[in-house]
Amino acid sequence: MTASSLRTVKNPPRAALQAVHSLDRFVFTVPDLAEAERFYAAFGLDPRRDGGRLDLHTVGHPQAWGSLHEAPGQPKKLQYLRFGCFAEDFDGIAARARQLGLPRCEPHPLSEGQGGEAGLWLLHPDGFPVQVVVAAKSSPEAAGERVLAPRPPPGVGASLNRARIPKVHPRRLSHVLLFSAKVPEAVRFFEEALGLRVSDRSGDLIVFMHGVHGSDHHLVAMAKSGGPGLHHLSWDVADIDEVGRGMEQMLAAGHVRGWGVGRHVLGSNYFHYVRDPWGSYCEYSYDIDFVPGDFDWPAADHPPEDSFYAWGPRVPEDFVTNFEIEPAPPAADPAA
Repeated sequence: MTASSLRTVKNPPRAALQAVHSLDRFVFTVPDLAEAERFYAAFGLDPRRDGGRLDLHTVGHPQAWGSLHEAPGQPKKLQYLRFGCFAEDFDGIAARARQLGLPRCEPHPLSEGQGGEAGLWLLHPDGFPVQVVVAAKSSPEAAGERVLAPRPPPGVGASLNRARIPKVHPRRLSHVLLFSAKVPEAVRFFEEALGLRVSDRSGDLIVFMHGVHGSDHHLVAMAKSGGPGLHHLSWDVADIDEVGRGMEQMLAAGHVRGWGVGRHVLGSNYFHYVRDPWGSYCEYSYDIDFVPGDFDWPAADHPPEDSFYAWGPRVPEDFVTNFEIEPAPPAADPAA
């Protein structure tokens, strides 16, 4: 894939809708950048150092999906999000933000050298900055391609032996799930200011939102918490075998805490979550529902038992703990 393959103009069916099309970049800080580089390289991403910054790429894709900065002695912390829009939508989005009276904010200090002076800076209801810039569309144009291996001839096993299994490399970012203390306000912000739409929800416990120019079932999701934070980054892979192989490669790398393999209800994707060194997660995701750019997804409110997962192992007790606001529990005493 080349940079020229990313779309820069709107499709006619959505010409009248002024909305962001992609989550262009997430930015957060971690206590140790070298540890972050090791984790994301083991996960199968392409982490690249740029001075004191670590940019996260996927192999063969032109987009830099996220940037990490080092904050020694501090917990992991979401700093800001950057959304991309088409050039013909920017003025409309900015005018709508003014009409709504949304609070502006100064460019985030960590945005220096990353286009921080560009675009529109707004303050999210949970208190972190959100930047809107003109950018090529990095969210998908269609549902993820299903890669099906040919059936082997009789007498030949379909699975590779462990020594021959290649490393899993996610294809792209699918979505982020944020913690929020103000879910209704956050939903209104993303709807009214940025033009995202609700796909599905379970009251204010969790809300999934997509882009109207074509995106996965959720580009952004919010889960109720005592404060803001980043719960997980979700990365698209080619098939369910890669979900399981990703789990195995992270276990082999020493990252033994996680959840999966399983299948979600809302979004329908197969998953395995790997816990990172800071208490949040990276998700291997396959076959998530897709919302085309000319389709109005019928949003619905689901009971909690039908909003989480269809099948999978027992959920870890601290899976929805927001470690950006809650201290990590003390390590168990091995002698106890």
